Amino acid sequence: MIKKVLKFGGTSVGSIERIQHVAKIIENETKQGNSIIAVVSAMAGKTNELINLSKNISNEFNNRELDVLLSTGEQITSALLAGALTHLKINAKSWLNWQIPILTEGSHTNARIINMHVNQINEFLKNKGVAVIPGFQGIMSNGDITTIGRGGSDATAVAIAKIFQTDVCEIFTDVDGVFSTDPNKIPVAKKIEKISYDEMLELSSLGAKVMQASAVQTAMMYKIPLEVKSTFTNRDGTKIFDQENIDYNKSVTGVAYSKDETKITVIGVKDKPGIAANVFEPLNEAQINVDMVIQNISSDQKTTDITFTVKSEDALKTIDLLKNNKKIEYKKITKNDKVAKVSIVGAGMVSTPGVTYKMFRALADEKINILAISTSEIKLSVIINEQDTLHSIKKLHSVFELD
Repeated sequence: MIKKVLKFGGTSVGSIERIQHVAKIIENETKQGNSIIAVVSAMAGKTNELINLSKNISNEFNNRELDVLLSTGEQITSALLAGALTHLKINAKSWLNWQIPILTEGSHTNARIINMHVNQINEFLKNKGVAVIPGFQGIMSNGDITTIGRGGSDATAVAIAKIFQTDVCEIFTDVDGVFSTDPNKIPVAKKIEKISYDEMLELSSLGAKVMQASAVQTAMMYKIPLEVKSTFTNRDGTKIFDQENIDYNKSVTGVAYSKDETKITVIGVKDKPGIAANVFEPLNEAQINVDMVIQNISSDQKTTDITFTVKSEDALKTIDLLKNNKKIEYKKITKNDKVAKVSIVGAGMVSTPGVTYKMFRALADEKINILAISTSEIKLSVIINEQDTLHSIKKLHSVFELD
């Protein structure tokens, strides 16, 4: 017998029929003698529905109450799945975040799990029970309900795998695993059988929607075995493992993209020590994540232009912070939200010369202009015009022989 966490995403539990199908998957696991903790997301579309309800009240809906509202989506799924399992004569029980409790810290809508009590659930598992737990949420020390960011059910599942010391954590979704790029956009994308934590983390942070980046990071830190697989087929999924097993023979593993980017340029800033720190200090205090940064010094070496990217949802707030920043002087600020970030990821990039040239040449041959560049050991990202996104993905996917 092994102890498993099975996490089911929104599409996997998107209807009563699908919840009943998930119950059958869990039933099969119990017949094999496995001990199961099921973590569930809200039914597909439910979280957006709840957000829209809050916006009907106010565009500045209180974050504390928003967490109370949004957490109900996963709670509904938990009760329905536990009920479906009970109907199959399986000893199942749902636990809400405050009943365990799942302890969190941080701010509302963006908290993080720090611990959870295990005794009650472990005792239930010993008696061959199936525990059903809502993802995406927890409770702070003051009793407030919190949520842990969109896609947070992945983080809940990995945290449970760590704290309950399970043998494996399986992430069920609507695709067969992790693909070399978005299979909905590129039909020739192929499933990756095995991928390292490092590569998966880069792909997740760069726009791949299969897993939440913070969940991959936690799994990497504690070496929690992960597998991404489909709820709707019996095919093997993608196994995510530690760096010792990386295949360095393949230079590029996947191509990711994100259209949720805005390029901001602060033009005519004085070129002197500390100016970049002054530009980004208020953004740091506002917890706005800055991605690519380019600094172009003028020919007279007296002024500079600082270009960087942020998530589009943070763009207006970023510009307001820059305009109200008394520590900097500039000529003007420009914004371009019609851009996309396209990235190649692969552990083999470290030991394969010419990957950068190959990417740039491929884009140049298609007359795709590069607006910004960012690199790491296993990642190369560029900002391009949004209209060129699909074209560039297809080209890179072909050039790096991922079709």
